Amino acid sequence: MPQLIVTTRDGTEHEVTGEAGLSVMEVIRDNGFDELLAMCGGSCSCATCHVYVDEDQLDRLGPLGPDEHELLDSSEHRSERSRLSCQLRFDNALDGLRVTIAPEV
Repeated sequence: MPQLIVTTRDGTEHEVTGEAGLSVMEVIRDNGFDELLAMCGGSCSCATCHVYVDEDQLDRLGPLGPDEHELLDSSEHRSERSRLSCQLRFDNALDGLRVTIAPEV
């Protein structure tokens, strides 16, 4: 199973296993990270699953969709590395992906 490296808000890094086919948000949630609220459950309607992807790994991801772009625009913490983890399909191609949970909205 592919690995995801999650850095929490306090800077602690955790390596977790995720099931291919889930979203990055589901992998984070299923591994017990309470910091990632994911209030809409992955329907791309709230931006509470905001993460920062390591800069050197952004090219591993598909482009932002219009809804994701709009929701991230509403965040004061948006950066060029921002993504909504509910919109990132986790699979073997993303093995070793590094994300940091963004500050709370």
